[in-house]
Amino acid sequence: MLPIILAIVSGIAIGYLVRNVPAIRYTGKIIGILIALLLFSLGLSVGTNEQVITNFRFIGLDAFMIATASTLGSVLCAAWVYRKFFRKK
Repeated sequence: MLPIILAIVSGIAIGYLVRNVPAIRYTGKIIGILIALLLFSLGLSVGTNEQVITNFRFIGLDAFMIATASTLGSVLCAAWVYRKFFRKK
């Protein structure tokens, strides 16, 4: 857990220091591409895991419900944060 927190804090510090560098405007696009690659890699690892594929019918509904609830919670939280902090009044 400590390495994750250190990575986040160091990213914030470096981001603060280079915030005026013009190339930083591409960070959002790069992050989007990297997230897509990570999700693709996750799908590959799940698709090649025989144990997951064999038991998919048993874990499918539970996984779907958890994923749906997680996504809905994230969207609702993001909407609340946007309204609370970023919407112009």
